[in-house]
Amino acid sequence: MLLAAAAFAAPVRAATASSPWFETDQGEVRLIAARPALAGQETQTLGLEFRLAPHWHIYWRSPGDAGYPPRLDWTGSTNLARASVAWPAPQRFSVSGLETMGYTDTVVLPITVHVADPAKPLDLALHLDYLTCSDICIPYQTVLRLAVPAGAPPPDATGYAALIDQFAAQVPGDGGAVGLKLEGAAIDDGVRPALLLRVAASPPLVSPDAFVEGAPDVAFAAPRLAPDATLGNSLLRLPVDGGEKALVTLVGRPLVVTLTDGSRAMTGTVVPTLASPPAIDWARLLPMLALALAGGLILNFMPCVLPVLALKVIGTVGHAARGRGAVRVGFLASAAGIVASFLTLAAIAIGFRAAGLAVGWGLQFQQPLFLVAMAAILVLFAASLWGLYEIPLPAAFTAMGEGRAHLGSFFSGVLATLLATPCTAPLVGTALGFALLSPPVEALAIFAAMGVGLALPYLAVAAMPAIALWLPRPGAWMVELKRILGLALAASAVWLVWVLAAESGTAIAVACGALLTAVVLALAVVRPTALRRVAVAGLIAAALVAPGFAAPPPPPVSGGFWHPFDESRIAPLVAQGRTVFVDVTADWCLTCKVNASLALRPASVRRQLAAPGVVAMRADWTRPNPAIARYLRAFGRYGIPFNVVYGPRAPQGVVLPEILTPDAVLNGLARAEGASAPAASAAGAQGG
Repeated sequence: MLLAAAAFAAPVRAATASSPWFETDQGEVRLIAARPALAGQETQTLGLEFRLAPHWHIYWRSPGDAGYPPRLDWTGSTNLARASVAWPAPQRFSVSGLETMGYTDTVVLPITVHVADPAKPLDLALHLDYLTCSDICIPYQTVLRLAVPAGAPPPDATGYAALIDQFAAQVPGDGGAVGLKLEGAAIDDGVRPALLLRVAASPPLVSPDAFVEGAPDVAFAAPRLAPDATLGNSLLRLPVDGGEKALVTLVGRPLVVTLTDGSRAMTGTVVPTLASPPAIDWARLLPMLALALAGGLILNFMPCVLPVLALKVIGTVGHAARGRGAVRVGFLASAAGIVASFLTLAAIAIGFRAAGLAVGWGLQFQQPLFLVAMAAILVLFAASLWGLYEIPLPAAFTAMGEGRAHLGSFFSGVLATLLATPCTAPLVGTALGFALLSPPVEALAIFAAMGVGLALPYLAVAAMPAIALWLPRPGAWMVELKRILGLALAASAVWLVWVLAAESGTAIAVACGALLTAVVLALAVVRPTALRRVAVAGLIAAALVAPGFAAPPPPPVSGGFWHPFDESRIAPLVAQGRTVFVDVTADWCLTCKVNASLALRPASVRRQLAAPGVVAMRADWTRPNPAIARYLRAFGRYGIPFNVVYGPRAPQGVVLPEILTPDAVLNGLARAEGASAPAASAAGAQGG
């Protein structure tokens, strides 16, 4: 609802250098003059002074993703030739994924007015339309009236020159007086679309921000300092946060950039060129390939890959019965299926990325339908291993693979990959983040290395077929092994139902768990086969439909010293000298649970996180959260766990390893706040 308030023509004393305040619950605004009289001058300096209530703000001349700036209309003024407004450097507001720019607390917009006749008084009528926002936005309209007499001012009259000059000094200039210079700009339209700004800064940039005007179809997120900048020369990367397809149209188009760094600011014009495609950095790629290889190997040992373990053991026994040659070819075919599947996943990810769609690792765990489907698959595998029924699919694949093509083994590798990829293992997140932010060739290489890592056990057996021949022939031991593996699969299904409880509520999780338990009972009890199939299909369908009736659970509440994640609070807290620790976690992330238990629970770590100068934020990604996803992408991450520490010495953040230790957390806090890492480590040793 538009709130309109008209300031009626109240008498204004000639010696008064300000209009009456226009007051609201969110603040007040008035028009002020630097001098109480024209004194024969053709120009007069005014100021539009806003005093805002705590947590409320108005907008800059380019407001960003929402809002609009104060609108000034001088209709009804007399002896006014023209007026121009100057804008002090703004600050950024990040709320619910929206990036806006404006002012809080007190701000004065300097206004230069030109009078038509200096010998006559200046009567001003400013029709002001402005928007003030906090959690909600309220528009206001008013008329501010100010009379500035001609001639010399009265002896007792004073103006507001000092206040206006204070904010006029905050209006960005060309940067020469504050050691800032825009050297150039480039458009990177690769896998990480961004505007690149080259900045010469003396002293070097510490906490820069940049605001771009002249690109109405493209939205830019907050900039980040590139790590490879040289001393005195910085490279700012402004990621595109909307309008990726329009980014290339900015090549050759002048852009106005306002750059801030603490108390200094500048405004300049740049004409972007098209950035050259980066050459393959082998020094950077090779370690990531090794990391991807190790991460793929670790996937074999994650709990959610237990179905793969079952297939491996059972398949090994079958190969061993056919001899050494069959073992080698069969396991090579399985490895080929795994690698081919990872390359297919890479192609899909690259295609989604090119289409501007979000990609990630483990995001399927945020979908209740996926959780129920995976739990149902695990229950069916467990029931099969318990001898309640036979899964026809692997048998069909085996029949297909009796010939030279070994299609059965190949498709068992495909099935192994489909069951393995939902897991998040140590090192996988780093490798995937690198892959999803790299050119297509490098991304394919990373995915291929991860596939080879998952296939290493198959390749090991193919290289030494005698390993499979050591296994005893099928017998009673295999029946017992199947029962044990069935219990492990059932435990994995219980874990998925537990994750479902966090996403859809306990009632839905209990209902789905009961329906899946009924599936096992139906397989064991119901006869004949046709009726059993109908019963099982009906129970699984009911379990899949159940999450659709769940009411959205309330947002998670952080406990103890943990605060809910709010990215917009990080920069102000750091500016106050505070240290901020961010933990991005989820109930479905097993590595996150290990980190929480082994690295964040010790008394020494808890004392540091609860210290007065430290703010610990927990970002719960159990359910989809676009703000958290954008936050991760800003760091080039697409999976969790993810932990970062901010502080006076690290305003851009110190990213911690995926596998945390108490020392890693304490050292990160020490680096961010400027303390010595050894001292923090010693404190951790004493307090543990």
